[in-house]
Amino acid sequence: MSTEHEVDGPDGYRLRVRDAGGPDGAPVVLWQHGSPHSGALVPPLVEACAAAGLRLVSYARPGYGGSTGRPGRDVAAAAADVTAVLDALRVEHAGVVGSSGGGPHSLACAALLPDRVTAAVCLASPAPYDGTDAWFAGMASDDALRAAVEGRAARVALVGREDFDPAVFTATDWAALEGRWATLGADAGAAGEAWPDGLVDDDVALVTPWGFRPGQVEVPVLLVHGGADRMIPVDHAHRLLAACPRAELWLRPRDGHVSVLDALPVALAWLTPQLR
Repeated sequence: MSTEHEVDGPDGYRLRVRDAGGPDGAPVVLWQHGSPHSGALVPPLVEACAAAGLRLVSYARPGYGGSTGRPGRDVAAAAADVTAVLDALRVEHAGVVGSSGGGPHSLACAALLPDRVTAAVCLASPAPYDGTDAWFAGMASDDALRAAVEGRAARVALVGREDFDPAVFTATDWAALEGRWATLGADAGAAGEAWPDGLVDDDVALVTPWGFRPGQVEVPVLLVHGGADRMIPVDHAHRLLAACPRAELWLRPRDGHVSVLDALPVALAWLTPQLR
């Protein structure tokens, strides 16, 4: 049975945690949600983890879904959040899986918690910002991230004025959002309206120094990316592959940013033997 908890972060802030539960002793997977999301356990995630015999845990990053906001947080701050979550649930080891904006936060845990995190999966993850226009190449909509480069105030000024460009999603993405992943899309829309500060802080964290280098990751990493992704183009996957010494890349040429999530069951099959 799924449960919700509030967990104290290291500096007195609160994190909203969801735990899908599972068989006694089941390996734990910690989900790092995309940007924006509430941290809710949407059905396709729960079903995929249950089918793999895994216990799914998620938390809302600061500023989302009932977790205390932390303006100025960097990507590396996720490691302290995850430590607090695992400690509260009395979980010694876990794998981490992150989608989109959750991908860098999964890598942070893999890099900075090698004694707790045994492997990581990143789906449609951005790579570290390198200060060049090439990083934005192929993005159908980049206004928010370009504003974030200018600083938090510039990104805040854009809140409520962003024009959604449907071209960021491919036909396969739209099919996924109208079908299996509809609950994820609905959660993203609601979270963007309810907790814009969480999205602002995610965007700023993505385009400022992450607080660690992907090259620090010593545990196995699986990168999964759609070749047709128009939100985070596939070049980002190649950048991460080059930077992470133990990474492998699975390319899905016809997938976009959302439809690539259909690879989750096979990604979990890769992850499960890495868990302990």
